[in-house]
Amino acid sequence: MKIAIIDDNSFLISSIKEKLSFFEEVSIKFTANDGLDLLKNLELNHNIDVLLMDIEMPNLNGIEATKLVKQKYPQIKIIMLTVFDNDENIFNAIKAGADGYLLKDVNPHALFGGIVETMNGGAAMNPSIALKTLKLLRNPVDFNSEIENEKIELTSREIDVLEQLAQGLSYTVIAENLFLSPSTVRKHIENIYSKLQVHSKLEAVQKAKRNNLI
Repeated sequence: MKIAIIDDNSFLISSIKEKLSFFEEVSIKFTANDGLDLLKNLELNHNIDVLLMDIEMPNLNGIEATKLVKQKYPQIKIIMLTVFDNDENIFNAIKAGADGYLLKDVNPHALFGGIVETMNGGAAMNPSIALKTLKLLRNPVDFNSEIENEKIELTSREIDVLEQLAQGLSYTVIAENLFLSPSTVRKHIENIYSKLQVHSKLEAVQKAKRNNLI
């Protein structure tokens, strides 16, 4: 099975390669660090069976890249491989033509099994993703109007904290950088989660970027 990995994090590319190294049936043909890089690689070699595609990437993200690849090379299967399991990403990825959706902490056997399943016409999905997908089918959401109608107001200090969070800094480092106590930083983060209606750092950063808050 001819595989390509698309991710802007070289460490994560190495991690995926390592997981797949256990299986002789898999051959990694190339890696790309964003959607544009992927499209250039496919022009040179589109004899690929499955793309393992990250979502959050510079220049051209995974969902936009999926849409373009499916238009030009519909025979290539695409599995989103991401840390984000929020409803909007799942919905947009499937709408763009993704054949599967797995989280990056998937173990080697589940990843390999997902690739085989997708090659055989199935859809690779973590159980939690499958459940969210069923809920979305039962209760469709118009994400575009939801975002337009949303008015999120963060204080300038909350935005400072969020910008530091987006850099992957710990509470302690953020506290030092902003001359605050760790408990104050924690309180700001609780307020941010509440205002953005999210439950994790990744969701908070993603939603803030989507709404042009940072």
